[in-house]
Amino acid sequence: MSINDVIQHYEKSLNASDTGSILKLYGADPIFMPQHAPAQVGRDQVRSAYEHVFDNIKLDIRFKVYETEEFGDLAYVRTSSEGKTTIRANDETVNEGNNELFVFRKESGDWKIHRYIFSTSNPR
Repeated sequence: MSINDVIQHYEKSLNASDTGSILKLYGADPIFMPQHAPAQVGRDQVRSAYEHVFDNIKLDIRFKVYETEEFGDLAYVRTSSEGKTTIRANDETVNEGNNELFVFRKESGDWKIHRYIFSTSNPR
């Protein structure tokens, strides 16, 4: 799977609140660094973090890719995302906007998310 394919599948999986599909995009030893939270290290912590996210919000976002750099079996991608977030506790919909940095590693011929960090560009 190409890097752009992974980003597109990640967007679709986030919008579907599909933790299982997201985990398929991550590599063997992932780290997810969500804003305002400790780094989530390893597949079990990453799975739990996404389950927590999807228990609390519903996303409807789109990614824009600004740069992709490959270095052998490693790559990074700088993106932004924007759209809407519905807060499940009160059914309130708010604007969403983030800057993201993905680090990819090639595993068995496919690009996988190795590290992922984001921060808001649209604070509430």
